[in-house]
Amino acid sequence: MSEATLVYDDDCGFCTWWADYIAERSDIELAGFSELSEDLREKLPEDYEECAHLVVDSEVYSCGAAIEQALGRSELGVDFEPLFQFCRQFDEYSRFREWAYREVADRRDLFGKVISKEPPARSNSRE
Repeated sequence: MSEATLVYDDDCGFCTWWADYIAERSDIELAGFSELSEDLREKLPEDYEECAHLVVDSEVYSCGAAIEQALGRSELGVDFEPLFQFCRQFDEYSRFREWAYREVADRRDLFGKVISKEPPARSNSRE
């Protein structure tokens, strides 16, 4: 069983594509907003549907920090983790990371026209 779970908007094709991309390259489990267990839901912030989260034991990373942590725990971490470690030395990095996350998240419908995957929440609703 994985020590980390990526919580994401499983009604979004762009979000689903990214979640699957991370899951295929790591031991990170996925949990869509529509399928949260009570235990997992209790660990998340009240406004959890505002962004992605990575839950690792009792630690919760949200928004840009969640994506950074997920990439660092994936096979891509070999390339990304040294960059993240370097960037963390600078006070402005966390603000930039969160700004960049929000810029993409606020335009996910647009990005979803280029990179997308059928969200499980939609495919399950057709059954």
